[in-house]
Amino acid sequence: RGAWTPEEDELLANYVNREGEGRWRTLPKRAGLLRCGKSCRLRWMNYLRPSVKRGQIAPDEEDLILRLHRLLGNRWSLIAGRIPGRTDNEIKNDWH
Repeated sequence: RGAWTPEEDELLANYVNREGEGRWRTLPKRAGLLRCGKSCRLRWMNYLRPSVKRGQIAPDEEDLILRLHRLLGNRWSLIAGRIPGRTDNEIKNDWH
């Protein structure tokens, strides 16, 4: 389908704020989106969720990522779980 439009983002955000997270497979039809559930889930979790911290990774976060990577390896979701507001995808992309 291509890149997400601001209108689609708004439909998704409004639906999740009203109905809550979950039931991703049925969400697109109920929200009026022509996307699959996985695409909606990833868009919400990695970009639209209010708790997601976007932008440059701070030096203290970088240090923590290095230490956790030494300990856990490429287990990005476990590393992200220890850094509030950061997604596994964002940490993985920063690493590479």
